[in-house]
Amino acid sequence: MIGSIAGDIIGSVYEFDRIKTKDFPLFHPQCSFTDDTVLTVAVADAILSGRSYLESILQIGRRYPGAGYGGLFGDWLHSDDPQPYNSWGNGSAMRVSPVGFAFDTETEALEESRKTAEISHNHPEGIKGAQATALAIFLARMRHDKEEIRMKISRRFGYDLHRTVDDIRPTYSFNESCQGTVPEAIVSFLDSTSYEDAIRNAISLGGDSDTLACITGGIAEAFYGEVPDTIRTKALEFLTPDLREITEIFCRKYVRGKRTDGQK
Repeated sequence: MIGSIAGDIIGSVYEFDRIKTKDFPLFHPQCSFTDDTVLTVAVADAILSGRSYLESILQIGRRYPGAGYGGLFGDWLHSDDPQPYNSWGNGSAMRVSPVGFAFDTETEALEESRKTAEISHNHPEGIKGAQATALAIFLARMRHDKEEIRMKISRRFGYDLHRTVDDIRPTYSFNESCQGTVPEAIVSFLDSTSYEDAIRNAISLGGDSDTLACITGGIAEAFYGEVPDTIRTKALEFLTPDLREITEIFCRKYVRGKRTDGQK
């Protein structure tokens, strides 16, 4: 989960100042956490507390009105009676990483990720994006190799994962849809050699950088093991006390020790 949060923070300065290179400082002075982090922590809170995903997302999301929510989601978040609005946006995928870490069967990962998505993003592509992300994290945790992850996600969701970052980068542009973000984020992981390399891949595509890196970061963390200490420590420094507390409790309970073999 901290892998997703760090990806969001690192990518935050490139969301609207996009780059097409892997050569950039990991933590720019103007980095900050965004709605990706806030909602990821909210999903983690729901899992820890037993509250519904809707309740946790509304409560925690409303504490951070300036986190950078999309227009429709912002309206939904502050509605008196929030209802699903048939969204296929990548917001369903960027908040789902805790599910991939917390549940121990493929069926549970798919079902819980559907639940996190459908409260707002109930379009089939919105649900698919959340499920593909959570399943990729789950498979990485369960020591599947990259080719097994590529094959299972491609077959189940129909995503083209047989590209490379170098194939995608030249013509890729800003895209807020699940179908235009999740496959590229997964490829950024598949085409990487380490957690940091995966984050650099995602941001170098020149798209919705914080969300790409958030999605990629969760999968890379599950696959490579814990996020490097220097990155983890720096990312936690950006969080407010309430977000940091939930993150640390969740990571102690569900993330640390889940994968320790360092398989590549």
